[in-house]
Amino acid sequence: QVQLVESGGGLVQAGGSLRLSCAASGRTVSTYSMGWFRQAPGKEREFVATISWTGTNTYYKDSVKGRFTISRDNAKNTVYLQMNSLKPEDTAVYYCAMHRNRGRIATTTAGDYDYWGQGTQVTISS
Repeated sequence: QVQLVESGGGLVQAGGSLRLSCAASGRTVSTYSMGWFRQAPGKEREFVATISWTGTNTYYKDSVKGRFTISRDNAKNTVYLQMNSLKPEDTAVYYCAMHRNRGRIATTTAGDYDYWGQGTQVTISS
């Protein structure tokens, strides 16, 4: 059974940093593209970042480019999201997700991911 467990969320002031972790079990992340999504209260879930299964390609939501970095540690079967220069509009529940197809390119569509974590709350105060 595949499980994704996020951690690292919290409350920080604007301009601060957080690093989210997503530990996987039941599947080897090294052969799947992985993504981070977020959902703010009253809003739709949206794409944040994704990394290809090879680790060579990354894609970001425009508003987080230059501030967020997605990475993976295959030895730990873990994916990370380093978030710097945080803004109040980054406040949301952040979810990691695993692509449904092994060895496929990274995509930004939530429907392409079939396993999701439970989410971790990120709150940025102004």
